[in-house]
Amino acid sequence: MTGETTASVHGPLRFGYGTNGLADLRLDDALALLADLGYDGVGLTLDHMHLDPLAPDLAARTREVAHRLDALGLGVTVETGARYVLDPRRKHGPSLLDPDPDDRARRADLLLRAVRVAADLGAHAVHCFSGITPAGTDEDTAWKRLAESLAPVLDTAASAGVPLAVEPEPGHLLATLADFHRLRRALGDPENLGLTLDIGHCQCLEPLPPADCVRAAAPWLRHVQVEDMRRGVHEHLPFGDGEIDFPPVLAALAATGYQGLTVVELPRHSHAGPHFAERSLPFLRRAAAASPRTNRSGEPSATH
Repeated sequence: MTGETTASVHGPLRFGYGTNGLADLRLDDALALLADLGYDGVGLTLDHMHLDPLAPDLAARTREVAHRLDALGLGVTVETGARYVLDPRRKHGPSLLDPDPDDRARRADLLLRAVRVAADLGAHAVHCFSGITPAGTDEDTAWKRLAESLAPVLDTAASAGVPLAVEPEPGHLLATLADFHRLRRALGDPENLGLTLDIGHCQCLEPLPPADCVRAAAPWLRHVQVEDMRRGVHEHLPFGDGEIDFPPVLAALAATGYQGLTVVELPRHSHAGPHFAERSLPFLRRAAAASPRTNRSGEPSATH
């Protein structure tokens, strides 16, 4: 099947939008909006305004969301990047790296709740990240805390059949693809440990171009986030406002056979969330359609 497009081999990429970029909308309104716009799914950040993971009756509320997602035909991934869901004074605190074991346990408990929610929703992955290394904590200690904190979460996720997808985050202990592999090796390469790849983060700080990052990450890819970004500046930008050339990136992603959602990540644009949600999907579809033709190996096909 020479010259066959990747999309015809694996199916088209499936695009979603993150609820952390629709924080001013009720969850039901956000889901209806995304379905109306033609998105394939949603990146659901568990937060006080969207399926609060700490409020009563979580299981019942999760069932309601599952029914709504099914009715709207939306896939879902569960994200755990809410800024103040655990601590109203400390962004993303407490983390898995905190000196206090009780604080680390609070973050681990949030991830365990997220795994249960993901299982009940039929989500394709649970996203998480390491956190920033606390002042006064040496690197080896931080890595040890991260591995120890994630081990029981991975066990629960494996039992639930939900991959855990760790995101390299600029400024965090686990910031790069190389850091992800360090964690993977420290944990004994568990099958259920996957990767969340943020395309903007690749542009921001990885040594490889974003398309090469996608190819390098392919065996562990369980979740993808996407936005525009500039080199050396960790600022999530609407498409066209940064430096990323998206057609090669989306071609590389399609060539991996990735079947999960590719979720637009614009958390600082909630003030105009519906506008950016409406703008983003046509951009991604155009970029995917402009992707170079590829063969089964993911290499560019010859043109005649």
